[in-house]
Amino acid sequence: MCNLYTVRKSAAEVAAHFGVSAPDQQFNAPEESYPGSPGLVIREQDGVRVLQSMTWGFPLRLKGMKPDSKPKPVNNIADVRKNMWIGLARKAEWRCLIPVTGFAEAEGPKGAKTRTWFSVKGQAIFAWAGLWRQSAEWGDVYSGVMTNCNEAIRPVHNRMPVLLQPDEYDQWLRGEFDDVLAFQERCFPDALIVMERTSELWSKRPATSANVGVNLFG
Repeated sequence: MCNLYTVRKSAAEVAAHFGVSAPDQQFNAPEESYPGSPGLVIREQDGVRVLQSMTWGFPLRLKGMKPDSKPKPVNNIADVRKNMWIGLARKAEWRCLIPVTGFAEAEGPKGAKTRTWFSVKGQAIFAWAGLWRQSAEWGDVYSGVMTNCNEAIRPVHNRMPVLLQPDEYDQWLRGEFDDVLAFQERCFPDALIVMERTSELWSKRPATSANVGVNLFG
């Protein structure tokens, strides 16, 4: 699972990278995004790319949860062919690009895990393939598509986000369902991944029901 990523660029810089008109509004997305928190998303509306803030994670109520308890955010998509996702993945209007400057995985012993960061060589901003929808609980929400890791990431985790090159953005946003499947099944080039191990503690803030992501749909 990917439960932490950053966008350490301004909204104007993100908009310029993705060919979006300069935003005329303020966004509440933080530099570090956690499940259940706001994040920036690029989607298409009437054939034009727009920049929008959404909540990271589809709200899910687990069996046995109290009626007044908060839903859990499903922030990763393991398989777009599963029932929860396939209806969205088949329709271009529900696909999106998630701007990222780095994503992290936890590494080390329990209770002392640290953040190991990954980025894409030569790309100050890159894109994570995603899906979005409207929800009654949190308004517009999004989740990121995952795939098997490449050899560069394998020492830390066996899964990784589906990363897109700039010339692949349109294919993800407008392509056929077979294109979506192909992106999830491919292996992103090892040579393009940059890894940085740090001494930053993984848990910099207390875990709550609002920011602990789940991935129940395989």
